[in-house]
Formats: sequence, C-alpha cells, structure tokens
Amino acid sequence: MDISLPAYIDKYEIVRLLGRGATSSVYLAYDAFTERQVAIKHFSTDFLADPEHGATFRKLIATEASLAGRLNHPHIVGIYDAARGAENTYIVMEFVEGETLEQYGQPDHLLPMERVVEIAFKCALALDFASRNGVIHRDIKPANIMLGQDGDVKIADFGAAMLAKSDETQVAGVGSPSYMSPEQIRMDALNLQTDIYSLGVVMFKLLTGRLPFEADSNYALTHKILNEAPFDLRSLRPGVPQRLVLVVGKAMQKDRAARYQNWHEFARDLARLASLDLPQESITETEKFNTLRELPFFETFSEVELWEVLRISVWGRVPAGTHLVNEGDEGNFFFIIAAGEVRVTKAGRDLGVKPAGSCFGEMCYIRQGAITRTATVVANTPVTLLKIKANALGSASESCQLSFNRAFLNILVDRLAETDAELVGVHH
Repeated sequence: MDISLPAYIDKYEIVRLLGRGATSSVYLAYDAFTERQVAIKHFSTDFLADPEHGATFRKLIATEASLAGRLNHPHIVGIYDAARGAENTYIVMEFVEGETLEQYGQPDHLLPMERVVEIAFKCALALDFASRNGVIHRDIKPANIMLGQDGDVKIADFGAAMLAKSDETQVAGVGSPSYMSPEQIRMDALNLQTDIYSLGVVMFKLLTGRLPFEADSNYALTHKILNEAPFDLRSLRPGVPQRLVLVVGKAMQKDRAARYQNWHEFARDLARLASLDLPQESITETEKFNTLRELPFFETFSEVELWEVLRISVWGRVPAGTHLVNEGDEGNFFFIIAAGEVRVTKAGRDLGVKPAGSCFGEMCYIRQGAITRTATVVANTPVTLLKIKANALGSASESCQLSFNRAFLNILVDRLAETDAELVGVHH
C-alpha cells in the first residue's frame, strides 16, 4: 500500500487510492464489520472551510449523506455511512468496479443502440424508485452513471439531489449545464420530469457522440436550451430507428406538458423499443425484465425483486424435444417457463402440458435440498426458460424469497384444487 495514504479512516481500512480531485479523494477501503469492500469519498478540510463555496458544498455533502440506507435499488450506488468531523468528513458508498459512461459519448466509441436503450431503461427504473422515495437527482449525466465490469448499470452521485419534504432550502443552480432541463435553468420548481429531460440528453449523447445543444459559453448554451431546437439526431447517426428518435425527442421536450409525465411512460416506451425495433443476438436484460413482468407467476413481485430474479437466474432457449428434467434424476434447481410449453409425463403416463408462466422442479427449494425428480419434462415447442438453483434463491433478499414463497403457495393451492376436482369426478 502507498505509504502516503492513511492506514485507516475511522474504522475503515484503506486499501488504495481510486481517484483524487480538487475537493475530495476516493479510496477503496475494507469494512471489517460487514466484511465487504467499500468506496470512501473523503473531503478536503480546506475545501469545506472555503469562505466562498464551503457552505454550498457542505450542503451538498449533507444531502447525499442523508440518503444512507434510503435508496436501496440494484441500479443505484448504495450509500452506507457518512461522517462529518474536525478531521474527517466522508461518505461511504458501494464499491462498483467499472467505469462511467463518459467514454461512450465519443463519436468513435459509441455503444450499440440496443445497449443504450437498455441502459436508459435501467436508469428509468432506478430514478422512478428514487422519485417514489421523494428524491430527484438533478445531475443526471454520463459521468454519474456507472457501468460495472459485469455490465450492470448504477446511478451515482446524489449530492445535487432535491429531497421532497425537506425543511431546508435546496441549493440553487446545481447540475451540469449541458444536461439541465429548461425549468432547471430558469430555477423553476422542479419535479421528476427534470431527470427525464436529462436522461433524454444522455441518450442523445450516447447515440451520437454529440450534445443536442453546443455553444462557446454557458450563456449561449442556456439560451439555446431555452429557445432553440436540438440537433437532428438522425443527421448525426442516420441508422437510428425513427421510433427511438421520437422517444428521445419526447423525453427532451422543453414544455413539460409535452414531455413524458412519469417514469412509467418513459420506461414502457423504452421496453417496447428493446423488444420491437432493435436487433438482438441474444436475450437482453430489458427483454428478460419485460418478460418477467408479463408472467402471472411474477405479478406480485416488485421491480427491485424482478431485477434480483434476473441476477440469480440463468436463461436459455431450447428446441422442441429437449429433455429438461428426467424422472429419477436428482436436482437442486427449478425452472420457470418464459415462452413456449412443455409436456410432463410420469411412469409413461401423460400428465399434460404446462404453458408459459408455469414452473416445475420447485420442490427442491421448498424442501431445501436436492430431490429425486418424480416426472419427466420435455420441451413441447421451442422454449425460453429461467433456471434457478435452490441455494441461489436461498441467498436472495428476504422480500424476494417471500414473493417466491407466495407464488409457490398459490401453485400448490391450485394443484390441490385440481386434484380435488379430479377425485370428485371419479366418485361421480
């Protein structure tokens, strides 16, 4: 370890420096109590004492610190802890190994269009969750969106956030001018639509490598944002489908009445784009999420729980005739059919067909261990399905497990009802 670094900041053991700026240093650290790596943003005492800007930045730090434990979402960088003292003022955050989206806003380094839509979709879900918890980010830009090494998306830096029901005056004029909504520039009252506008600008930048408005000064830039039409997206990237152009354009409407009114509307159109307009070589995260949301099995699951399901499941497509489970084999995993249908047989007797939304093999989770399969299951048509190991579900959050337990219970009740109906038919 670099000897110039502190060995500890309070209880956190410093591992290495991740980055250093004019106002703060960010360290990778180890929290022995929770046995996990964390990122610590440690603020300069000179910076906080600055007579001109210190008060403003102390306010921003306090805002972000107040969110500790409040925004628990798969696509938001978690804030674990914060402290302010004479020697140490810092915020402890989830450590995300990856990079920001900044480098993908260059004309020679653009992401595939379907990837941009998927990133925007995940951001929309995360910002919807934040707004429902009374938080508006106010500084959405590529530098504040992390792309992990595993390909996952995380929104960071809620220092500029506006908190609903706060008794304190919000800091005015925060944000990055190029991504600010017209109402943010005018310092009007803000709502969640300001983040919708900013995410639209992020999409424009990631799709084209250019900003929708460009100028030599902030004054000229803000004049264009307030009064002029943005660059024509398709003139900058001709291959962009018209429907995608319309979605970005609606997110960036100057008039809030013409803009998306809520995150659900925006996310719905992004999901439709992902499944209809854009080429896909495999099942994308957005397509998977949209599929889960439509299946009756998952109707009681929250959006956060659905993203958790994606993290613990393995997806695959198999042709008709594929044996998925064989009677007499042992297994510690279960399946949920996302599309297609399977046929079930037992001791050579046909037990019928299970359609999309059905599950099979779930007794391994209910009994908490590997079990001997009591039936054979074969793909009756081409099938898309999720495979979940019992121990993977066992490591999921309590709320996710509870949702699975409810779904399994409903299935057991339905099966008992079917059995009773069959017995009644036999007796008659």
